[in-house]
Amino acid sequence: MSGEPVARDWDATSYDRISAPQQRWAAEQMDRLALDGDEVVLDAGCGSGRVTAELVRRVPRGRVYGVDAAPSMVAHAREALGDRVTVLCQDLVELDLPEPVDVVFSNATFHWIADHDALFAALSRNMAPGARLVAQCGGRGNIDSFRRLSDEVARERPFAAHFSDWRGPWNYAGPEQTERRLRAAGFDDVRAWLQERPTPIADAREFVATVCLVRHLDQLPSGLRGPFVDAVLERIGTPLVLHYVRLNMTATRP
Repeated sequence: MSGEPVARDWDATSYDRISAPQQRWAAEQMDRLALDGDEVVLDAGCGSGRVTAELVRRVPRGRVYGVDAAPSMVAHAREALGDRVTVLCQDLVELDLPEPVDVVFSNATFHWIADHDALFAALSRNMAPGARLVAQCGGRGNIDSFRRLSDEVARERPFAAHFSDWRGPWNYAGPEQTERRLRAAGFDDVRAWLQERPTPIADAREFVATVCLVRHLDQLPSGLRGPFVDAVLERIGTPLVLHYVRLNMTATRP
């Protein structure tokens, strides 16, 4: 098996259970997100819905949309949030909301999207004049050492045959190119910056299988997935500390 991964979904239940680092990053972003409480808000890449629930709490007189491309995440978020949120299964580069939004919030999502020019253009099309974008994702240098060691394992037997034509899906952009892309999409008041966030991981095996290696595991038959995770963790050593680099961005649609 080679070429593009055949599966693109996630284990939403596991992600909901082990995503404490992502929840902390989202909480920090929300400290920059002043809300009046009546805004229409989009959670772009809503995942299992835990962050979306906090956005709902912050706009008691507003409306919240959650969008994710992963069917399992959408199903989990719909069950968890009920009728408090409209959850849609869409690719963000093809975003089509029922109404323009006043705020786009996104956490730990944009680095999974290859075409940031198309992403920012799609977000802009769905934002009302004066709407704000507040987002954070993996940025340049994100978990570099972990990814290098994972790629080493992928080139070894018995895994190598399944990665012959494979390329990782991540887009870890820098702040300079991100600011240029946001301006090209028509945004004003653009700012982007990197933030180093080394993070100890408690349940290393479940975390890396669910988050860091999820697209590697798409490439492998079921019998090789567990051994691949074990081989990567053995190469990394303990305790596991992932050297995250977060790309923050804020912008306004004129």
